[in-house]
Amino acid sequence: NAWEIFISERRPGWKYQMQLFAVCSAVGFLSSFLFFLSMRFSLAHHSLGPLLISGLIWILLSIMLFCFKHLRCFIVLFLLSCGLKNGRDALITAGTGVVVANNIQNIFHNLKVLADSITCHLKQEQFALIKYYVEAIKWIYEVAKLPAELPKDLAVLKHKFTPSYSISDDALKQELNDTEQEIQRIANQISFMLTILPYIGQKVLPIFGVFLVSFGTGLFIKKFVGSHSTKFKNTYITKRFIAFDELQKQQQRPCVMPLNRKERKDYVTIPSFFFTRKDRKKMLCSFLPVIIHLCIWLLFSAVDSLFYLLIISVNKYLQEVPDLDIRLSLLQNKNEKSYIISMKEHIEKTDSFKIPLFKRNCIPHPELALSTTWIQLGVIIFFLIIFGLFSGLLTQLKILVSTSFYPDTEMKRIHYLHAKLLKKRAKLQEKTGKNMFARTVNFWFPILKAREAVRKKERS
Repeated sequence: NAWEIFISERRPGWKYQMQLFAVCSAVGFLSSFLFFLSMRFSLAHHSLGPLLISGLIWILLSIMLFCFKHLRCFIVLFLLSCGLKNGRDALITAGTGVVVANNIQNIFHNLKVLADSITCHLKQEQFALIKYYVEAIKWIYEVAKLPAELPKDLAVLKHKFTPSYSISDDALKQELNDTEQEIQRIANQISFMLTILPYIGQKVLPIFGVFLVSFGTGLFIKKFVGSHSTKFKNTYITKRFIAFDELQKQQQRPCVMPLNRKERKDYVTIPSFFFTRKDRKKMLCSFLPVIIHLCIWLLFSAVDSLFYLLIISVNKYLQEVPDLDIRLSLLQNKNEKSYIISMKEHIEKTDSFKIPLFKRNCIPHPELALSTTWIQLGVIIFFLIIFGLFSGLLTQLKILVSTSFYPDTEMKRIHYLHAKLLKKRAKLQEKTGKNMFARTVNFWFPILKAREAVRKKERS
């Protein structure tokens, strides 16, 4: 009853109009709720805006649906079209935006981390070796200076050893600064592009998708009620077609029901989960873009994961590399003849320095965004599969909705399809009759047929 009220024209009577407005309000609420969900995902930082906009859309849409019958047909077909090609394309675009925002951006982030690690290591190593050289010189001085056991009444030794060094590294510093600035510039450009693309995908593409679905729905209605409406998707047997064929049978006129085996491949009674050959081909073709994009998403996720594992494994081995152990040995031969107490001795001293080859604070630490990405992609892929499996049924529902709102157009389509089926059967019978005649002997040997005619004439 609610559907019959929704598809009918407005009639007088407050009870009927209240029922019509209630049904229109329910349809308007469903439409505004779907709009609220899309706005909620695209405007995540604004919690009050989508709610107010959805409320206004609900009120305006309920009033307009109550007033205009054609708009009711349009809004129902629009909701059904969201599960077909246009809705599939919107979901594929959303999935690509998720991959760009997570996997691709994470790949470039890890590349930047790796480049920063290299520049950090170069900066740390500028003065590290010089520091160890200075420590080695100090050690050599400490072990090579005169023995401290000399009698203090014989000699007083005052010494002050202050090593100094200077490095001409202006060119190196400039090169490192230029390299770091270039890396930062490229990283900023890539980060900007990878930030603006998901933003456009979240803000602009939903609006563009709604426009495309609306345009496709309007084009569908135009083709259904246009001058060539009798040929547009006219491969479905409705209940009114069956009733019309039954009426033809009662009036002793040619009828087409039930359909033969060949006709059942091209024509189907709706609603039904059995689809025609064209519908099955379209259903398979609808999965082709999904499979292609799924392979692309898997490729970028695999690259992201492999790059992350590569850096992690390199980090593990770098942290396990032992420090470089440098052992210094000093050999002295002393023959102090100038002392009052002369002595000749052989002195050997040894010490070691440990130099780390890799700085711990310069080792790169990558990130992985795999779990977040595939939670979102899993939801998108689920709906893509559902839409693909039910695309044939949604097309049937679009035809049924259109025939409900435009019964006169449906009768024209029924007459055309009924005549088309009868014409096909007549051609098939004529072809079959010719084939049967072609199988006879007289067809291949006409002289026998003439001889038979002569015999009959003689007998008469």
